[in-house]
Amino acid sequence: MSTKLFDLTGKVALVTGAVHGLGMAMAKGLGHAGATIVVNNHRKDSLEDAVAEYKSCGLNAHGYVFDVTDDKAVESTIKQIETEVGPIDILVNNAGIIKRTPIVEMETEDFEQVIKVDLVGPFIVSKYVAKGMIERGGGKIINICSMMSELGRDTVSAYASAKGGLKMLTQSMATEWAKFNIQTNGIGPGYFATSQTAPIRVDGHPFNEFIIKRTPAARWGNPEDLQGAAIFLASKASDFVNGHVVYVDGGILATIGKPANE
Repeated sequence: MSTKLFDLTGKVALVTGAVHGLGMAMAKGLGHAGATIVVNNHRKDSLEDAVAEYKSCGLNAHGYVFDVTDDKAVESTIKQIETEVGPIDILVNNAGIIKRTPIVEMETEDFEQVIKVDLVGPFIVSKYVAKGMIERGGGKIINICSMMSELGRDTVSAYASAKGGLKMLTQSMATEWAKFNIQTNGIGPGYFATSQTAPIRVDGHPFNEFIIKRTPAARWGNPEDLQGAAIFLASKASDFVNGHVVYVDGGILATIGKPANE
């Protein structure tokens, strides 16, 4: 029984922006749990490379080019996916961007772009996917939030604003769609070892030392650490879990003082 609770065999999972990094790690986790994976990107070349990577791992994967902020493109592509691959049972709103600029130096259009991709994008994609889920009587939506859904940090005002909004959008979706057997939750990653963080994850780098000391687990997260949370929130195991954000952060948000490893 416990194994069946986490079995995603026969399910179709759309994971936006999962062409590398944490999104790809979560998508692989869903795929290894049995789901058929659908990924998107706004660039065809990187999308093709990603699909090839999934298939090299023995996963059933499909790629579609569309911009998550383009309402009409999202609507038409969701219909295409559900015709060609199958009804979407699981949606992971992973696509996002960040711009690190002090508030007084940030151009308004840059702030708006981050909000559009990181907050409006999940709204658009969820709206069209949820329509099918409502008709079929159920589904799982996972919004990739952030520790910035809870905390501020300098130079990431737009990102924090979007991720804080995404937490509340998650709760609003849960409120509206729970009666249709749709569970909407979020995942908030902490600091992870990816190709983007590789330059600062070296002995002696101040930020590397800060993260290791600040994290009670005393390490950076591995991308695979996100797979369990993703599978749980995508599976039958979470059928009565709704409107929450699961923070996979090694305990950072649990403490405001010196962590136990200091």
